[in-house]
Amino acid sequence: MAQIGQADFVHGDPLMTDYTPSGAVAAGAVVVVGVVPFVVHRAIAAGQLGAAASGGGVYSGVTDGSLDTPGALVYWAAGAAKFVASSTGNTHFGYTGPTQAATVDGDIIRVIHSPNRAGT
Repeated sequence: MAQIGQADFVHGDPLMTDYTPSGAVAAGAVVVVGVVPFVVHRAIAAGQLGAAASGGGVYSGVTDGSLDTPGALVYWAAGAAKFVASSTGNTHFGYTGPTQAATVDGDIIRVIHSPNRAGT
């Protein structure tokens, strides 16, 4: 299956919370508010109340090739729209799964959405 959004929902039971964007947001978009990366499941029009996942569930997305270890910390690099291993300038998104294998830039990986709200 082809990647559609920045973070496509795969499975699980995400915690959804109200979200009203200032600009239109596409389904699968990762939106960082403070230190929390939210994932929008359904497109939301500008200024309209919608919902975004604040944790829980497994998502697929593009990596920069730096995530090749099971159970590794995963960060969201908003400028590149990729999952990365580096915390520098990025937002903690969650963890790689127990079957994570070596990756190269542009690979699609699965990530457990479990952000550390303390800003790790």
